[in-house]
Amino acid sequence: MVYIIAEFGNTHEGSVGLCKSMMSAAKASGADAVKMQTHMFDQESLEFAPNPPYFNGESRRSYFERTSFNVDQYIDLFSFGRNELGIDMFSSPFSVDAVELLEAAGVSQYKVASGEVTNVPLLRSIGGKGKPVFLSSGMSSWKDLELAVDELRTAGCGPLTVMQCSSIYPCGPQHVGLNVIGEIHQRFNCQVGFSDHTLGPAAAISAVTLGATVVEKHFTLSNLMYGSDATNSMEPDQFKLFSRYLRDTSEAIQSPVDKDQLSESLSEMKIVFQKSLVTTQSIRAGSVLEASMLTAKKPGSGIPASFFDKVVGRVVNTNLPKNHMISATEVSDFDVN
Repeated sequence: MVYIIAEFGNTHEGSVGLCKSMMSAAKASGADAVKMQTHMFDQESLEFAPNPPYFNGESRRSYFERTSFNVDQYIDLFSFGRNELGIDMFSSPFSVDAVELLEAAGVSQYKVASGEVTNVPLLRSIGGKGKPVFLSSGMSSWKDLELAVDELRTAGCGPLTVMQCSSIYPCGPQHVGLNVIGEIHQRFNCQVGFSDHTLGPAAAISAVTLGATVVEKHFTLSNLMYGSDATNSMEPDQFKLFSRYLRDTSEAIQSPVDKDQLSESLSEMKIVFQKSLVTTQSIRAGSVLEASMLTAKKPGSGIPASFFDKVVGRVVNTNLPKNHMISATEVSDFDVN
């Protein structure tokens, strides 16, 4: 079954209480996991590093420092997710120091963010923890991904999932890149996921049909919340439908149907909707049945209409009235089996 991740980013505004409310809402909306971002400004950025084009409300230093959690807060949040909600809780670290903070808090798995795919020291640090890793591909070439996969695996990472995404916010359907899902699996022999930056469910549903086993989607309590991600995130009601669509799609893919068995199980329905051979006129005993003497009408409890050609040319054993459903015993040398 598809594994659904609600991406919070820093939309929780550095509030443990707000984050817990979001976690509860995400769980109720069908998420299996919550992912955040662990930023430590001095360990990951120079002062002049620019903001992303879609967020200019405050400096990066101000935003990261204001919305960051310390190790005790992470321990509280991870415990709440695990013990109170039964939901996985993890994060994307943006520095080696952030990895160590998350380790101290007891993180169970990691996400490598799009911009960190070429960060060799970070990849080695994450891989060396031996835990499951979700590797984003949003900004990456194949060469970048090959480097990251090799570094993570050489360092000893746990099960690896490469996440197809395009780092465009919001992402239009023409940039989703569903065509590479199969190639990711072939190149890296790993599970494939999809980080969905579109505004609706269609791309993620399509990704699951093409083999994605993990889907990540930005989550917020309200699109009016402050921050770089809220505008392009899903609110709880939308996310709940989104999760249901993904699970229905996943179940349909994993539930093969045998057409012959299904047909047998629908025998009563076939009687209601299929048709039987019926006379178009009165016919005397001993007459040879011609095509013009027969038509097909409901119900399907007589000779099936599919036997039309086998009945034409045979002799009737008894007088038949017009608009009569023919039975096998009324036709000479005929067996519906």
